[in-house]
Amino acid sequence: MRPYPTSGVSRGPVPARTGDVRSRIVNRFRYLSFLTDYGLEDGFVAACHGVSARIAPHADIIDVTHLIPPGDIRRGAAVLAQTVPYLPPSVHVAVVDPGVGTARRGIAVAAGDSVFIGPDNGLLSWALTAAGGADRAFSLTNRDLWLTRVTPTFHGRDIFMPVAAHLAADAELATAGPEIDVAGLVALPAPERMVRDFTATGEVLTVDRFGNVQLSVTAADAAEIGVKPGGTVLMRLGHRQLKLPYRDTFGAVAAGELVAYTDSAGLVSVAVNGGNAAQRLGLPPGAQISITAVPQSIHP
Repeated sequence: MRPYPTSGVSRGPVPARTGDVRSRIVNRFRYLSFLTDYGLEDGFVAACHGVSARIAPHADIIDVTHLIPPGDIRRGAAVLAQTVPYLPPSVHVAVVDPGVGTARRGIAVAAGDSVFIGPDNGLLSWALTAAGGADRAFSLTNRDLWLTRVTPTFHGRDIFMPVAAHLAADAELATAGPEIDVAGLVALPAPERMVRDFTATGEVLTVDRFGNVQLSVTAADAAEIGVKPGGTVLMRLGHRQLKLPYRDTFGAVAAGELVAYTDSAGLVSVAVNGGNAAQRLGLPPGAQISITAVPQSIHP
């Protein structure tokens, strides 16, 4: 089984192990990033923005998304991991937290040139890998960095965002709470992905709002088994088999037609030009799938 694929964007060298992961030249983080499943219908996101603005008014917030399906930790982890390599050094706050208010820990983790803050439920794990691996981790127990009043169901507003804002402003990472072993952090199992006997096997990693189906199989895996743009791929979905053109763009096939391609994260994906592939194929996240190259001589 191959490890979870991450972006090829360079993250630069990992800083030395110090209590404060920030540059000796730059005293504060310029940016926070923010990912949640809070949605846009309520004031949850705005409240968190407000908390940050009161504590660290200099820090701009980059909203990754707030439309993660409710409680879908794997979707949140995948989106965060695929986005972080393109963001500047930041305090990354991620909250998809169905266990809010329970014994699960809140954590702050230094990785690469950034700090990651959120629940210790695996949500941060793939992004930590994408950032070069966890360097140090701390349990969020210092109430001096929290809001004065903490509710049991809104730790994003009352704990995670205020801690992040303090770290972005002037607090050292070690003030967040006691240091914990990075090996003990909760990690999501890596998506299934394997290449054997000229077949790449994986799973549906995510489905985006357009219905495009992203697989855990990388473009490099596909190339290894002979799949390349301009060719045809045989895709097995349970007992079904489909022959799909493998192209560079959606528009390379007629409207309404299926197409396989390499997406912007470097993963093999399936789309319908102008339509919804997930609905047409009945492919939810986690569905098993395998692909092989169709030899040119037997193309339809």
